Amino acid sequence: MVTLDHLRATYFEEAAELLERAYAELAALSEGRAGEDTVHALFRAYHSIKGGGGAFGFTRPVGLAHVMETLLDLVREDRITVAPDLLALLLRGTDMLADLLAAERDGVAATPGVEAGILDALESAAKIDHIAREQAAPVQAAAAIADGWRIEFRPHPGLFRSANEPLHILRELAGLGPVEVVADPSRLPGINRIDPEEAYLSWTVTLRAAVARAQVQDVFEFVIDDCDLSIDALDDATEPAATMAERPVATPTAEPAPPDIAAAPNASPLAQSVRVDVAKIDRLVNLVGELVITQAMLAQHEATLPPDLCPGLTRGLETLSQHLRELQDGVMAIRTQPVRTVFSRMPRLVREVAGMLGKDVRLVVTGEGTEIDKTVVEQLADPLTHLLRNALDHGIEPPDAREALGKPRQGIIQLSAEQRGGRIIIEITDDGRGIDRARVLARARERGLVSAEATLSESEIDELIFLPGFSTAETVSAVSGRGVGMDVVRRNIEALGGRIRLESRLGHGSRFTLTLPLTLAVLDGLVVSVGRDAYILPIAAIVESLRPRREDVRDVVGHGQVIAIRGSYVPLVPLHTRFGVAGAVNDYTRGIVVIVETDHSGQIGLLVDDLVGQQQVVVKSLEANWRRVDGIGGATILGDGRVALILDVAGLAALPAVAIPAAPPRAHLHLH
Repeated sequence: MVTLDHLRATYFEEAAELLERAYAELAALSEGRAGEDTVHALFRAYHSIKGGGGAFGFTRPVGLAHVMETLLDLVREDRITVAPDLLALLLRGTDMLADLLAAERDGVAATPGVEAGILDALESAAKIDHIAREQAAPVQAAAAIADGWRIEFRPHPGLFRSANEPLHILRELAGLGPVEVVADPSRLPGINRIDPEEAYLSWTVTLRAAVARAQVQDVFEFVIDDCDLSIDALDDATEPAATMAERPVATPTAEPAPPDIAAAPNASPLAQSVRVDVAKIDRLVNLVGELVITQAMLAQHEATLPPDLCPGLTRGLETLSQHLRELQDGVMAIRTQPVRTVFSRMPRLVREVAGMLGKDVRLVVTGEGTEIDKTVVEQLADPLTHLLRNALDHGIEPPDAREALGKPRQGIIQLSAEQRGGRIIIEITDDGRGIDRARVLARARERGLVSAEATLSESEIDELIFLPGFSTAETVSAVSGRGVGMDVVRRNIEALGGRIRLESRLGHGSRFTLTLPLTLAVLDGLVVSVGRDAYILPIAAIVESLRPRREDVRDVVGHGQVIAIRGSYVPLVPLHTRFGVAGAVNDYTRGIVVIVETDHSGQIGLLVDDLVGQQQVVVKSLEANWRRVDGIGGATILGDGRVALILDVAGLAALPAVAIPAAPPRAHLHLH
């Protein structure tokens, strides 16, 4: 049963999407990327927010949206130009609209009169053309009320999908006065081709009543974007519209000929969508994960049978595996969403913080359509907020300082996202002052984070900013200085199975690169054996595998061993020494070295006993089922029912060797 609370929740979801669209269109205007429909799309966003909010009695956001809609209507009529000051005003208005809607959503009363200033500014901007309006007033007044109106109402095919009903609209017109309604069924297809979810009829309505045009327009307020509409005043010379009985009506044949697709450009099906509760999607993802595990178990048992015993079973399992992969890809696609939902909040943050700091900064956003697992998206907001505030406060210089350095007064911060293989790469780049490594090192020594005798490389100095409590700010402000932020960023990103990397040039700026998994639910992995244990290496991290020769391995004093590969040396990490696995291969010439790529340490070689095979695995949280383990990113269930740990290859490089017990205890772990 659909309740009012359900409808309210749906409205707020749609309003959030409309606000994202509004911010995107405003960004297009500010960056000179506006197209013919940009202003119209912006107008429709505010109009839809107003229309839906009015149904729930959200007076304050509706009032603000109405004023912004009025202002944009003047822009559409070329009576106002979108100058930078007007664009800034629209951005402020959109920010305020977002705040008012958030207050209504959370059931919290917004501060009384908080929107008064922006309302005054918007109304003032709308009166810029008051002279033109006063000159046109007599003409408008004459046309405002007429003895009657001729209305042509042609719904778009998807009208019903926006929960509108033409019959209600016609009845509302009849409430204004006597009407003559003529239906046009010419778009009706044959009965066997009718889609009950599409609108086919259109109407011509003659309203014979002295009412204002605005009253007629209000009837169509909620369908204005879903129809073709014309409203013309009747006069004495206007021929009365024929009644339904007087006008010949084209009757469609029972079996019309199929239309010529090439001659019907509007015949393409409309994109359709349906809102689904997130809990239902998560349940579906979990069920598909269980199917993947069951399929792996069946394949494990089938492998023990003689090949000619049951060939039909083998073929069936192969087909099942293929269909299951397609099903899984489809379900994962449902679970993903564009990073736009997070990126759209960042321009406002940059504007507000830059204003607080007295800096002129432009945010350039690209790749906002990149899709990523919804769980990852939901947890990106805080890290991105910290990184952008850091770039604004520590990176971008004040306008006068930039000018003195020969830079443009306006600083640039770039926020981008892209998919590379099985990972999502998000970059935050600024053209500010960069990292002053001498100052960072000095501050770390002052706080006892680094010993006075320590000699650090540039990358090791950069890593200091991620230490808890570290800050180079001289004073504590509302933006920074308390040493809380960058360590939280790293912890949050690593909790998502991702990594963060910093690159910087003094005087030229910095770049933070976030590498995140495409999905947290499933991954393609390589099963490797170490002693009696099995581990999973993410396929996306693997470069190659090889069996090393004795002469390829070298000892490095204080740094363990390295392996020579095509003229370069890669650190060698025996996996059994990192997890204390007994009974593993100690002789690297009898084991397999898997070369993997890490974000911080470059390539490393993992020594394992053997390669078992590639397998798609369902990721289970080890922390939720047991506890956090360094070097482990999760767990899964193999086809034989054993629990296998999924390796965090980036964390393995820094993991120290541990003592190997003679008889290691076998822990029992149940994953849910």
